[in-house]
Amino acid sequence: MAAAAAIAAAKGNGGGGGRAGAGDASGTRKKKGPGPLATAYLVIYNVVMTAGWLVIAVGLVRAYLAKGSYHSLYYSIEKPLKFFQTGALLEILHCAIGIVPSSVVLTSFQVMSRVFLIWAVTHSVKEVQSEDSVLLFVIAWTITEIIRYSFYTFSLLNHLPYLIKWARYTLFIVLYPMGVSGELLTIYAALPFVRQAGLYSISLPNKYNFSFDYHAFLILIMISYIPIFPQLYFHMIHQRRKILSHTEEHKKFE
Repeated sequence: MAAAAAIAAAKGNGGGGGRAGAGDASGTRKKKGPGPLATAYLVIYNVVMTAGWLVIAVGLVRAYLAKGSYHSLYYSIEKPLKFFQTGALLEILHCAIGIVPSSVVLTSFQVMSRVFLIWAVTHSVKEVQSEDSVLLFVIAWTITEIIRYSFYTFSLLNHLPYLIKWARYTLFIVLYPMGVSGELLTIYAALPFVRQAGLYSISLPNKYNFSFDYHAFLILIMISYIPIFPQLYFHMIHQRRKILSHTEEHKKFE
């Protein structure tokens, strides 16, 4: 979710295609990049993902212009949103096979948290799809991912425009709280419908002697945002100062 995306923005070890950043965080330590074939694949992957999120952005704008309202715009981009967000699962594979030097565990958490929100909340609870909160996190995700995948692409090509780097480490100041707010409000809106339908819950007695309350699980997820959000947010602010100040110092010596 947004907390997961925040971790991605805060990290600086990667070759493009993992959730962590693309190798320019501190300038103090360089890691060996992927080989030529892996680099070519990662460039193609990141270009496709950039294009995919651009399709989502254009779809939102076109739907808004056609309807004259921002309400229920989710339905206009539902399919590409599910496709490209689910496509991010490949990033776990990238880490697992070593073409992106990021943590498999961390990347899995980051990717799966968004996939969870898309499929286990928004897709599964149809009643929340018309909520404005869904549009809130979709817009935040869309802008974030267009910038992120563009950042990876240009980094892999060793030609990273300062504007993209600046945007990656600056726009989160607004996009992260925006995304978190949309995610929390969407989960909150889903709670009564989850409880009423008993969605994904397992009650006793059963032959496995196991119970699971999906309603309570969603509440725990919401509570987890309380310690995570401020810690990550201020860490990202610190990273922004370090990364952009290093870039400015480097420019002075060129």
